[in-house]
Amino acid sequence: MSPTAAEKRRLAPLATPTDLKSNAIQDISAALAALLADVFALYIKTKNFHWHMSGPHFRDYHLMLDEQAEQIFATTDAIAERARKIGGTTLRSIGHIGRLQRINDNDADYVTPEDMLAELRDDNKQLVSLLRETHDVCSEHNDVATTSLLEVWIDEAERRTWFLFETTRQQK
Repeated sequence: MSPTAAEKRRLAPLATPTDLKSNAIQDISAALAALLADVFALYIKTKNFHWHMSGPHFRDYHLMLDEQAEQIFATTDAIAERARKIGGTTLRSIGHIGRLQRINDNDADYVTPEDMLAELRDDNKQLVSLLRETHDVCSEHNDVATTSLLEVWIDEAERRTWFLFETTRQQK
């Protein structure tokens, strides 16, 4: 029995036009998928801590984390669409995120505000490192459009790290 038209469409290659070689598409798409999983993990953790913030600095921390979460979330579509623009694929499910993420979840029932901010500081610092690794992959394949986007996201993650560092720094 020959495949139906719908089955043929599902089996058809993406064939997105690009001048990148197939190994570049594969390497860059894989790096972007892992990065996207990390960004989603950091977004959810930031919202988790935003929702569960308490204490005397509640308003300031609550608003800062909401602002940071919005900035983090804003990168998700751009990351996924970049992979698609070059002919690759991207994340397909929550399970896919869980398999690829390198930033750890925090499911604790209670986390102190200080520990929340310190953990997010460290996670954003880790994200900077992961962004740089992805930049290296893209640079290796001369994907200047993706490296350009990554440079902006590195700057944003460094700024979040800096804000969280200054918020958690102990005064002497």
